[in-house]
Amino acid sequence: MTATDRTPADLLRSALSTDPGRPLVTFYDDATGERVELSVATFANWVAKTANLLQGDLGAEPGDRVAVLLPAHWQTAVWLIACSSVGVVADLGGDAAAADVVVSGPDSLEAALACGGERVALALRPLGGRFPTTPAGFVDYAVEVPGQGDRFQAYAPVGAGEAAVAVGGVEFSGGGVVGRALADAGRFGGDRVLSGLSYDTWDGVSAGLYAPLASGGSVVLCRHLDQLGDEGLAKRVESERVSFVVR
Repeated sequence: MTATDRTPADLLRSALSTDPGRPLVTFYDDATGERVELSVATFANWVAKTANLLQGDLGAEPGDRVAVLLPAHWQTAVWLIACSSVGVVADLGGDAAAADVVVSGPDSLEAALACGGERVALALRPLGGRFPTTPAGFVDYAVEVPGQGDRFQAYAPVGAGEAAVAVGGVEFSGGGVVGRALADAGRFGGDRVLSGLSYDTWDGVSAGLYAPLASGGSVVLCRHLDQLGDEGLAKRVESERVSFVVR
């Protein structure tokens, strides 16, 4: 983090300028055995492509609301920073009917149909795989995002005071996210946090993305961690050189 970081997207830009090769998000799904590791540079590339999709193809504008109906997942983390890049509000678990755009995983497609705007479906398959058949009424993220540009430029500047994310019914500005994330970095401790929390609370999304990003650390983000067991968790902590566990 630098003194000029005002939004979550700024935090990523600073990380990219200082140490692009370091790991940022390591994702495990203990129901499938999936493991994905993204460096700062790789994560930033996904963010740029997603932000271009959001701003360009989906027509999202600053102040719009994106209902994010996704679990704690590396692609969810990408969407959160992409929303910050464009200047739209990422509403985690939000009401699709009140959103301009909805982003849905395979388990929430029915609820996502309530959105009268653009609808994006994520299969959440290993390596970002696509749906075998695109769900009716949606575009498949895995089909649309690869062709997007690797660099992103917002149409309008995104201010620190503008709403950036809503979680648990509470809305936070971009500057509020940055400030709280930096404070949480000390609370969670260490430079490599393992989080098994969902993204439906502030602690979950902070431990699982914002705090490690603000502190120059990294996160081992685990879905279905309860299926791993205590012995498996201990081995993961050792192999991933985890400094702090939140679950």
